[in-house]
Amino acid sequence: MARQAGIVTKSDSEAEEGREPAGKSRGAVKLFNSDIAELLAREAETLSGNLQRAFRRAARSAFLWHCEVWEIAAAGESLTSLAGIGPFLEKRIEAWMEKPPFVRPPSLRRDFLTLAKARSVLGENPKWARQLRGDLQMHTTWSDGSGTIAAMAEAGAMRGYEFIAITDHSKGLKIAGGIDERALRKQAIEIDQTNRRSDCHVLKSIEVNLNPRGEGDMHRNALAKLDVVLGSFHSSLRRKEDQTSRYLAALRNPEVHILGHPRGRVYNFRLGLKADWPLVFAEARKLDKALEIDCYPDRQDLNVALLKIAQREGTRISLGTDAHHPWQLEFMELGLAAAWMAKIPAGRIINFLALPQVTDWVTSLRSKRRVV
Repeated sequence: MARQAGIVTKSDSEAEEGREPAGKSRGAVKLFNSDIAELLAREAETLSGNLQRAFRRAARSAFLWHCEVWEIAAAGESLTSLAGIGPFLEKRIEAWMEKPPFVRPPSLRRDFLTLAKARSVLGENPKWARQLRGDLQMHTTWSDGSGTIAAMAEAGAMRGYEFIAITDHSKGLKIAGGIDERALRKQAIEIDQTNRRSDCHVLKSIEVNLNPRGEGDMHRNALAKLDVVLGSFHSSLRRKEDQTSRYLAALRNPEVHILGHPRGRVYNFRLGLKADWPLVFAEARKLDKALEIDCYPDRQDLNVALLKIAQREGTRISLGTDAHHPWQLEFMELGLAAAWMAKIPAGRIINFLALPQVTDWVTSLRSKRRVV
């Protein structure tokens, strides 16, 4: 059977995704949530108005469905129980399940895990997730989040975390309500108050806005008082030329300990930046800095493909949900599964360290304080 535009045959898809034939419960092959997401996104491209928005919303929602669609259908349950799915979309999905097409996602939508897939991976390797001690990126009402520091700490405690890092945006990112040095000092007081009554220790942190030269927008004296500093690029993220130099500059910035959502990709919106990734990961290893898996469903950055390079280069990895609401701490499962699939050693994951070890790591980085 020949390839058609964006469609691959059963054997092609299985070879590329490492998937085994799944039987004939509905169609010749079971469609997974990632397949449904791609089919919804692809059809949205042919539509307009409210219908287009409905298909796009459903495509994004598919990444957070707790069960695979085929499992729900096999149980005889209505697909309208799924977020974003009404009777019209239910019929569309059922038609795909009856005659499953295999669709290769374009680069803009490729290599994103679904929550159902992540939970399947973690369910087969339960000891892996039990090593997790905390979450190192989240936002509160101090910038663009909707939860208070106390609410995020409570959510962390409910997940059994030893620590969380509050990483509200810095002043250069005005669109996200970034905070300045004065607000950061006030936030520290609230964090201290929260720590006096919380079972989950709140780390003082920030997501520093980095310019393409790897420079941050906060005074180093303010950053020196924090427990850990995350730095991220939020501008010039559509450049086509190689951006290795900006990554090396960011890693050599002595104030930055973790480089957040490095590639800068966003599902179905932005592909992200290009770089000599082996060189970037090798430099991070040399400097003992960490690169982040941003677990937010639309980001998943670093993704599994880049994490495999990080694994080969011996780079430290940090996990952050980028949560803007307490319930979004569940996104951690996407990052945990990606790290497992890439075979990142547990000892290289900052979130698997006990809090004193995290503190020692940051102290060691600060003791160097030199630009290579």
